[in-house]
Amino acid sequence: MNDTFLKACRGEKTDYTPVWLMRQAGRYMKEYQEVRSKVDFLTLCKTPELAAKVTLQPIDILGVDAAILFSDILIAVEAMGMPLEFHDKKGPILGDPVRTKAGVDRLIIPDTEDSMPFVLDTIRILRRELKVPLIGFSGAPWTLATYIIEGGSSKNFLHTKKMMYQNPGLFEGLLEKITATVIEYLSAQIKAGAQAVQLFDSWAGILAPYDYEHIIFPHVRTAIKALKKFDVPVIYFVNDCAGLLKIVKKCGADVVGVDWRVDMAKAAKKLGKRVAIQGNLDPCVLFAPKEHIEERVQDILNKAESAKGHIFNLGHGILPETPVENAIAMVEAVHRLSRA
Repeated sequence: MNDTFLKACRGEKTDYTPVWLMRQAGRYMKEYQEVRSKVDFLTLCKTPELAAKVTLQPIDILGVDAAILFSDILIAVEAMGMPLEFHDKKGPILGDPVRTKAGVDRLIIPDTEDSMPFVLDTIRILRRELKVPLIGFSGAPWTLATYIIEGGSSKNFLHTKKMMYQNPGLFEGLLEKITATVIEYLSAQIKAGAQAVQLFDSWAGILAPYDYEHIIFPHVRTAIKALKKFDVPVIYFVNDCAGLLKIVKKCGADVVGVDWRVDMAKAAKKLGKRVAIQGNLDPCVLFAPKEHIEERVQDILNKAESAKGHIFNLGHGILPETPVENAIAMVEAVHRLSRA
């Protein structure tokens, strides 16, 4: 087992900087497209043999140091009792958006083994086959709340913020239910064999720092604290995090993932020596000439040297149009340059 990724998460010395990519199993790879052409997205997520297959594809092709479970953050939301559909052009659509007390009361805290056994079966298959660590994941409470309330993606998150400001008691009750679900879901993933877990807070950056700190962040801390009873690294990825890092550093996670909008040296300085850092190449840099990709990799490696530990990653998910050969070149550059 190549445990370089796990060592970096813990801030231990490594021979080189480990690297993996958010959404590394996905549409930019022809091997994934071949599998996906035969089944719809939800069926792919819920068929352990297929989900394991596409999780494994990037490991040998890209040469990354960790695998991330192929699934979707809304799988757990569906298990809470919301109808879920995926449309190629519209993205996820959740039926019956939750905007009333009756809606919140209707949601359940699902038992993962009963309602999402396919996720755990996928993890068990992967642990038998992988030679790098496996990362499990969930959406963070706030990010899942936005989908539950909006019924899908949003430009201004009006319904979510209206509930937060107009009915704070109801909103708090919803967050408590989601947080309990996240804890149960990730705990089950760890028990099934996940060797690290990541919380995705994809929409944290649309919050004012005050609201993030006083309304949302306590639930992040609750979830992370509950997961720390397991001896696995916890990663908290915060998208559009530049204005939130002084708060985020107190989250209790082993690793904080940062997006590309913040300078890596500044992020490392703000986070201090308590946590390792993950990131943060702009995904669009992978469309540049390979010489430029290498320059940007070197820049991030240099700027992350002051961190407790560093896991190289993109600042968000890899884009579907990305040339695979450029992703491979980036991984090779990280390994080569960090060894030097």
